[in-house]
Amino acid sequence: MLIAPLLAAALSSGCSVFSPAPAWELIKAGSGVAGTALAYGPSRASQTVHHGEPVPGSVCIEFNRDVQSGELVPALQAELRGQRVASRVYEAGTDWPDCRIWLRYVASIQWGEPPLSSGYKPYLSAAALSLHHADGRLLSSSSYQLDDGLGMGRWSSTRDKLAPVVKALLTGFEN
Repeated sequence: MLIAPLLAAALSSGCSVFSPAPAWELIKAGSGVAGTALAYGPSRASQTVHHGEPVPGSVCIEFNRDVQSGELVPALQAELRGQRVASRVYEAGTDWPDCRIWLRYVASIQWGEPPLSSGYKPYLSAAALSLHHADGRLLSSSSYQLDDGLGMGRWSSTRDKLAPVVKALLTGFEN
């Protein structure tokens, strides 16, 4: 009795052995690919304010201990280097006479499960950057906010998320 179903399965098409609705399986696979693409999609800068000053040659980054991400400051420094801006990191409240321009930041980190993964991981969900003169006057500010609707870019790297924000912070132009 077991031979008849096996013979019928062997003689039928391969798709029907695995699923009675191969089109449905194709749709599910396509939506999984689209969801993954959205999760790693592009990010953009928003709420940029720039007061027209030239791009500084160097900045001092004020380290924010409240942001629990080991990736954020290295990502900031890499993007600043990409824009030909040197940077150094200092503890908050440090008053260095050599620092004419300060970069300050706040960020929110959330946890979630990436596509095709079995564990939770942290991701950058929001960040706000600002450049200040040593006397505290604001030069520029820009921010990143994860798209709440589709979660576009949720699993992009911290550097990819901050790249357009750093560029907007320095130039005043959002992409």
